[in-house]
Amino acid sequence: MTTIAVRAAAGDTRAVAIVLPGGRADSFDPTAARHLSGVRMRPFAASLQRAGARDGLAVWSVRYRVRGWNGDHASPVGDVTSALEQVRARHGGVPIVLVGHSMGGRVAMRLAGDRSVVAAVGLAPWLPDGEPVEQLAGRRVLLAHGDHDGVTSPRATKRFAERAAPIAAEIDLVIVRGERHAMVLRAHTWHRLATAFTLDSLGVRAVPSELQDVLQRGYV
Repeated sequence: MTTIAVRAAAGDTRAVAIVLPGGRADSFDPTAARHLSGVRMRPFAASLQRAGARDGLAVWSVRYRVRGWNGDHASPVGDVTSALEQVRARHGGVPIVLVGHSMGGRVAMRLAGDRSVVAAVGLAPWLPDGEPVEQLAGRRVLLAHGDHDGVTSPRATKRFAERAAPIAAEIDLVIVRGERHAMVLRAHTWHRLATAFTLDSLGVRAVPSELQDVLQRGYV
């Protein structure tokens, strides 16, 4: 069963960020709360809630049923599709931003075309060559990748960004220097980037000027 942890907005919910953890290429093993892929995303959820709860932002953190993508099964896509439907059932047509790490970044890009999604964030995303980009039409996209990532490919992320650039409403690619896949060496930078971009995409608060500079130059 898909598990969702909700950090509620203060007052009425006017927007939702859905936080998506990483996983494995192939595994039908069930997920558990102790798995590091989910644990790593908790600070992102906390950062989003601290910054946006007073403005009506709720943060939903998804735990997939199984750990893997699993080829054509694309197992986590169904889990997140269910979460999107649950947001609409509970809050109507509020805008949604998907924030995913690694395999979760792949899910975020796949589901960015959902009618409620306005933007998608891929953090050290797993984006194999050939991933579709047509669904990004009209969406804002942030891709951030450590240049020392040995698990997923920053070069593949750059190629994905280049293919998506003519289609997406706006796409930003940021290389985080000296960082690896787990995003722990410069954790604060990752949290600030994802949070600021999400709030700006939802019309809550503009990206601070120093982070605007980061988005423009493409590295930090």
